[in-house]
Amino acid sequence: MTHDHDLVLRPTEAQTAAALNPPPGRNGGDVVVETLSGLGATTVFGLPGQHALGMFDALRRSSLTYVGLRMENNAGFAADAYGRITGEAAPLLLSTGPGALMSLAALQEAAAASAPVLAIGSQVPVAGLGGGRHGYLHELRDQQASFRDIVKSVHTVRTQSQIPSAIAAAWESALTAPHGPVWVEIPQDVLLAETSLPVVTAMDATPEDIAPRPELTAVAADLLSRAARPLIIAGGGVVRSDASGKLRALAERIQAPVVTTFGGKGAFPWEHPLSLQSWLEDRHTTDFLEDADVLLVVGSGLGELSSNYHTFKPRGRVIQIEADAGKLESNHPALGIHADARLGLQALLETVSPREDASAPERVAEVLSRVRSRIAAQDLALEQDVVASVRAALPDDSPSFWDMTILAYWAWSAFDARHPNTMHSAQGAGGLGYAFPAALGAASADPTRPVLAVSGDGGAMYSIAELATAKQYGLPVTWLIVDDGGYGILREYMTDAFGEATATDLTRPDFVALASSFGVPAVRTTPETLTEDLKQALSSDGPSVVVLPALLRMFEPTHL
Repeated sequence: MTHDHDLVLRPTEAQTAAALNPPPGRNGGDVVVETLSGLGATTVFGLPGQHALGMFDALRRSSLTYVGLRMENNAGFAADAYGRITGEAAPLLLSTGPGALMSLAALQEAAAASAPVLAIGSQVPVAGLGGGRHGYLHELRDQQASFRDIVKSVHTVRTQSQIPSAIAAAWESALTAPHGPVWVEIPQDVLLAETSLPVVTAMDATPEDIAPRPELTAVAADLLSRAARPLIIAGGGVVRSDASGKLRALAERIQAPVVTTFGGKGAFPWEHPLSLQSWLEDRHTTDFLEDADVLLVVGSGLGELSSNYHTFKPRGRVIQIEADAGKLESNHPALGIHADARLGLQALLETVSPREDASAPERVAEVLSRVRSRIAAQDLALEQDVVASVRAALPDDSPSFWDMTILAYWAWSAFDARHPNTMHSAQGAGGLGYAFPAALGAASADPTRPVLAVSGDGGAMYSIAELATAKQYGLPVTWLIVDDGGYGILREYMTDAFGEATATDLTRPDFVALASSFGVPAVRTTPETLTEDLKQALSSDGPSVVVLPALLRMFEPTHL
């Protein structure tokens, strides 16, 4: 009996002829880039190094677009954003030792945010593998051990014939829900040696979907149908699985208010009558969530930020749909459903009974009114005006990327992300320097729409070198730098905790002059002119910088 897939695997005459007569002048690096192309990659990020030159030399013989950043960690942030925006695995090419290790903070963020990054690093020659000390430049005793605690999977190649299978396995791992970074390492001599292997053609590394168990979704649907006060917490998994439409349909069918986590911004319409928005650091929101008799958590592990710093104590029944099995019931007992958010929501939509609750929008409006009153009592008009100015200037469908800075902390709660997958920050791992290189990665994915990056002056200094990258590739990224003369949020934390701050005031450059020296247009703005200056910058071709000197304060969160 002949099966369809047997026919698919049988080569054509042309494929056989091509395989038997590979073109001359190819090396192991060509096998790498051919495999990436065969898997569907179109863009790669990275930074060359001595051991990795075989891969980079092969790029000029391929159709792949290369975006080179000035530091490996920034290249990792760019790949992270490319993966978030496209949903595709973003190749990241690195060299051995120092070059590889410089990417670790970026890969930690990708892991925390479930961004599919396919990191491919070189290694010392095969003879040096195995943990010895052979004196090779860049040598580590066990390079992959440095990545194993961060990435989803590690793949080591020792021969050229192993390259396609190893990269395909890593690709599938990166795109299996929950998405995440993976690590492949290939020895220098394997990359440089001439190869007689056939040219790699189309490859299939499609991951299996994680479908929910029907007996669990049946119980969940029954609980939601009979609930008196159902509520939904929507996390980043809803955005990553493109399930915002199903989320809205379910919420409307059972009249359940929805709050989005900081990673789930845009998963539910901000001004919807059932939208609690994202005020998770407010006790009024926390109290409302605790009062639910059935709480559906979709695509969130209810970690520190999503649980109001672990002060959230649900009193009702919790249902958790989560693709990361390790996050199921990790913080609260629940009916745990291991599934992709989209498939889980679809199963509930097919089985839940509609319920009427005319009071739900009224209760939501009351909570938001209390939140607004609390913020209004804190004399924070400047901060709210700046958030509103950024929102007014940014096109609704333009992505924005936010560093760990006071304005970003405001945006987590107060910014209206008007479409799914348009607001991203480094709140997964919390490292500095994310916003600008990430925005460059997003612009590489879609250069037809402007992209906004938001940093403080402290975080901006991590990424200044990438102004050269932005200029070199003409990427349409506007970088808003809020200059408060230091690490503003740390200054607040230390002053509150110890009475005064230490090591938080910084000497910084004239950012306008510095950007101009790279050939990047820059302007110094004010809170009053911010909207107009941002609009003009976002509408111009190529990169731009807008500097806002301002001392912003964080609103006072309430945990108790």
